[in-house]
Amino acid sequence: MSLFSQLLALSAVGAFFACVLFVIFGQVTVRKLRKNPETRAHLGVELASGWDIINVAQSLAIPRSWSRKLEASPISVMYANSEELFKHTNRLDRFLGFIFYWLLTISGFSMIGLVILNSLGVFDS
Repeated sequence: MSLFSQLLALSAVGAFFACVLFVIFGQVTVRKLRKNPETRAHLGVELASGWDIINVAQSLAIPRSWSRKLEASPISVMYANSEELFKHTNRLDRFLGFIFYWLLTISGFSMIGLVILNSLGVFDS
């Protein structure tokens, strides 16, 4: 098994766990936030089914200063409001969101990067 295959398999395992955490985070946290009338309007735009789960995870995972910049931008309606979400989530919700978002992001970018590097011939022996 080549180095490329091993690294891609590692990224795929990370993506698989991110998919599992997507479902768990959606059922545990986002479902609760959707049912709450105070937070329903603060989950961001749902471009595709389930996109609000990623919006909520992103707002709980990235630094608060980044969230404030996104919320002050002209396209702020696309992002979840982190201030409201922090009021209505507990530590477990934030931890699940953090792990899910960064696992999804890192595994996605690593797979894209590995494919680009492989097409450039980095892994050819």
